Amino acid sequence: MTESPVTPAQPAGPAAPAAVIVLAAGAGTRMKSKTPKILHPIGGASMIGHALAAAAGLNPRELVAVVRHQRDLVADHILSLSERLGTTPVIADQDEVPGTGRAVQCGLEALSHPAAPDAGPAAAAAPSGTVVVTYGDVPLLTTDLLTELVQTHEAGSNAVTVLTALLEDPTGYGRILRDTDGSVAGIVEHKDATDAQKQVNEVNSGIYAFDGAVLSTALAQVTTDNAQGEMYLTDVLQIARAAGGRVAAVTTTDQWQVEGANDRVQLQALGAEMNRRTLQRHMRAGTSIQDPATTWIDSTVTLEPDTTILPNTHLQGSTHISEDAVIGPDTTLVDTRVGIGATVTRTQASGAVIGDRAGVGPFTYLRPGTVLGEQGKIGAFYETKNVQIGRGSKLSHLGYAGDAEIGEYTNIGCGNITANYDGVAKHRTVIGSHVRTSSNTVFIAPVSVGDGAYTGAGAVVRKDVPAGALALTVAPQRNAEGWVEERRPGSPAAEAAAQARLSNTPQPDAGA
Repeated sequence: MTESPVTPAQPAGPAAPAAVIVLAAGAGTRMKSKTPKILHPIGGASMIGHALAAAAGLNPRELVAVVRHQRDLVADHILSLSERLGTTPVIADQDEVPGTGRAVQCGLEALSHPAAPDAGPAAAAAPSGTVVVTYGDVPLLTTDLLTELVQTHEAGSNAVTVLTALLEDPTGYGRILRDTDGSVAGIVEHKDATDAQKQVNEVNSGIYAFDGAVLSTALAQVTTDNAQGEMYLTDVLQIARAAGGRVAAVTTTDQWQVEGANDRVQLQALGAEMNRRTLQRHMRAGTSIQDPATTWIDSTVTLEPDTTILPNTHLQGSTHISEDAVIGPDTTLVDTRVGIGATVTRTQASGAVIGDRAGVGPFTYLRPGTVLGEQGKIGAFYETKNVQIGRGSKLSHLGYAGDAEIGEYTNIGCGNITANYDGVAKHRTVIGSHVRTSSNTVFIAPVSVGDGAYTGAGAVVRKDVPAGALALTVAPQRNAEGWVEERRPGSPAAEAAAQARLSNTPQPDAGA
C-alpha cells in the first residue's frame, strides 16, 4: 500500500457505504490519563479526529461514533469536528453489555436508514448495503485503504471482508486462517493458537466491511457466553460463514495504518511515523526541509511549493506557508499565515498574519491578532498583540506593540512601547503613515499620531499628535556638580571624577 498522510479532512471517496461505525467507547486505562485515550492529540488532531476523517472520506450515508467512557466530553469533541468532516456524526451510546459486538450493535441501532427488504425482523436496525467498522485509535488509517476494503467487499459480494496486516512479529495478535480457496476460514487468538498457527504472520486488524443485513442478523445470535463475558465481533465471521456467506480479506503490508495506541509510548511512535510521512509528502510536493529530524509539521498545515523549512521548526494547527517563504531556524508557528517570500527567523507566533516579503525575527513573539503588511518588519526582541501594521512599516528592535494600528512606511524606533492597559481596560494606539518615532517613545493609549509626524527621544506621548508635528517631552537638564565625590566618596567613580577634573584644570605657565 502507498503511504498516505492523515489529515482531519479528506476528500470524499467513491465507496459511499451505507454506514461507517467508529468504535470509541473504551476507557484506555493504559494511557494513565484523565483525558480519554482517543482525545489525545497526534499530528494536529485528536486520534478520533484522524479516524473520523478517514471514515468520512468514504462519503457514507451515515457516520456513527459509539461512545461510553467520559461520554459527554467525547461526544462534544466528536460533534465539534462536524464542519471539518463535512458531516455530522451520529452519537451512539454503548450500554453496560461489554464487547465490540455489542458496541457495533448499539451503532446499528442509532442508524436512521431503513433495513433491507429481506433482512427479516432480527435485522430491523440494519441498513441496506455495506457497513464498515473501524476504531477511534487508529490515526494513520487512510480513506484509500478503507476504500479498497469496501470495493473488494462489494465486488466479491462478500458477507464479511476483514482488513488484515502482514507483520514480521505477529505475537499477541489474532491470526487469520485461510481456506484452500483463499477465503478466510477463521480467526484464532494468539493464546489459543497451535504452534503451526503461530507461524502465520497475517493478523486481524479488527477493521471490517459487512453486509448490513448479515451483520445485524449475526449479532442477534452473538452471546456473552465466554470467559470474558463479552459480545465478540469476531463471532460474526463464524456465524456468517456457517450461513453460507463468503468471508474474504484485504491485506496491507503497511502495518502503521492499522496500529492503535494503547499507551503513551505507542502514541509517540505513531506520532513520529505520522510526522515522517507528513514531511515526505511536503518534500515531494516541492518544500525543502533542511533537517527532518528536528522538524515537526502537523498534518493540518499547508505549504506551497518552493518553501524552505530550516532546522528546529514546528508548524502547527492551521498554519499556511506561501511560496518562496523561508521559515526557521528555531521557529514555532501556530495558526499563522506567512506570505510569499517572507522570512521568519527564531520566532514564536500564534494567530498571526505575515505579509508578502515581510521579515520577522530573530527572537520575536507574535501573539494573536498580529497582522504584518507586505514588506513590513518586526525585528529582534519585539512582542506584538492585536496590532495591524501597514505595508513597509518597521518595528525593528526592543519593543512592544499591542492593541494598535500602524500605517504604511512608518518606522518605530528602538525601545518603543504602546502602554495599552490602564489596569481596568485596554485602549488602542493609532499611528499614521510615514511616521518616525525616536528611541524610547512611550504611547499612553488611547492616543493617535498623525501622518508624517515625528517623536523625540524618550517622548511620553499622552496627547494626540497632529500630522507633521514633532512630539517632545521636554524637561531642562540639570547637572549637580560634584555630586559623586560628595555622595560616593572613596568610590572608583569619585576617584575617576577627581582625576578627570585635575587633568582638565588649566596649569600655570611655567615661564610666568
